[in-house]
Amino acid sequence: DAQAGRLTRAVRICATGCRALCALEVHAAFEKELASAGLTKTVALIKTGCQGICAGAPVIGIDPEGILYLGAKSADVPEIVRTTLLGGGVVDRLCFQGQNGPIPRRADIPFFSAQKQIVLDRCGRIDPTDIESALAEGAYEMLERALTGMEPQAVIDEVTVSGLRGRGGAGFPTGKQWSLSRAAKNDIKYLICNADEGDPGAFMDRAVVEGDPHAVLEGMLIAAYAIGAEHGYVYVRAEYPIAIEHLKIAISQAKERGLLGDNILGTGMKFDVKIKAGAGAFVCGEETALMASIEGKRGQPRPRPPYPAQSGLWGKPTNINNVETLANIPAILRMGGEAYARLGTKTSRGTKIFALAGKVKYTGLVEVPIGITLRRLFSDIGGGGPAGTSFKAAQMGGPSGGCVPARYLDMPIDYETVKEVGAIMGSGGLIILDDATCMVDLARYFMDFCSKESCGKCPPCRIGTTRMLEILNRICAGKGAPKDIARL
Repeated sequence: DAQAGRLTRAVRICATGCRALCALEVHAAFEKELASAGLTKTVALIKTGCQGICAGAPVIGIDPEGILYLGAKSADVPEIVRTTLLGGGVVDRLCFQGQNGPIPRRADIPFFSAQKQIVLDRCGRIDPTDIESALAEGAYEMLERALTGMEPQAVIDEVTVSGLRGRGGAGFPTGKQWSLSRAAKNDIKYLICNADEGDPGAFMDRAVVEGDPHAVLEGMLIAAYAIGAEHGYVYVRAEYPIAIEHLKIAISQAKERGLLGDNILGTGMKFDVKIKAGAGAFVCGEETALMASIEGKRGQPRPRPPYPAQSGLWGKPTNINNVETLANIPAILRMGGEAYARLGTKTSRGTKIFALAGKVKYTGLVEVPIGITLRRLFSDIGGGGPAGTSFKAAQMGGPSGGCVPARYLDMPIDYETVKEVGAIMGSGGLIILDDATCMVDLARYFMDFCSKESCGKCPPCRIGTTRMLEILNRICAGKGAPKDIARL
């Protein structure tokens, strides 16, 4: 308790994405005010990863009350300390503003109450640079259970029962993928975590690695145990410096704890992880181009078969999963595969993280059961569009995806249904477009992206995207012709 000098409260400040709006300065102001008020022994000041509601940056959480303050500046810190930490009150003007007034508690804010956070459970609560913070919240418990109480096949069976599909976009059943990798015969196997994430408007994997790198490492370790791999890579965009920094710290701390390296947890298991920083080529998000990049070659895809599970990195069996897929694994073992499978739809189980961006009031990172409607994401969680605008479409799946128009607002978002209307769920980018958005300009933007990011290997892409961009530029300049549509 406070009289005994024990920690009784926690002030959690997003110090990753919120850095862009002076979160580190707010943190420094708290350090000063807590010291001045004599609260340093009773209030824990924690730098966290993304707390979800990016529209309210910088975001500050105060526990155990569960208060959430949005958009606070350094100048607001003395008032927060005086009113909340000393006085037990609430600074109403810094709270989420609901229809009936301020909503101080995070759990009552519509943005959060409609979510089901599994992968994001520890993001925004733990200090991602302190393994003790993660261990206190259950990190590596499922690794220990797997290594000491489960056969590798039992782990794969649990993942299979869960119905988990790859969250990188393809949606391939993870249990089946692991079975193929385990069955491959070779003394050397590789496991790769794909954190390349190149879709415009997407920041799901970045936020998970920044906010809870230990969830990713634990998922990798469990996967390595299941398929029999001893060598791992995390392929991450060089444009994600905070994610790389936090990952390096997490790997170092895990090694010190005997959670990486030789004889993990005294079980004899060996597994090491290296970081490969990609140079920003969009094509390297594709698994065969990614492996070529790790090998030091030009990042270009190759035909399949052979598939990576048979012949991947340096010709050895290789299993590749994206960040969100791997971060789901510890939760699946904790919940049980059957419990996890009860979330989502019959063919698309579990939850999905979306980066909600564009013309919506509350942009940010959301995790919801698969099958949620676009209307719930846009209206209930996102709060609808800015005043005076109306929903036109949602761009999903990045440059390879498509736009879902307003008539499908009540369509469930799952792998099959989204594909039926001409888009893909992809890795989770969700850009809301309003009635002022010109769809031709949007098409031109994505075609410009595709033409610049083409690896140049195949003429239909290398030449075709360039020609399509020329046509779209001409249309946008008012010089289009009816025949352009057929030509496109």
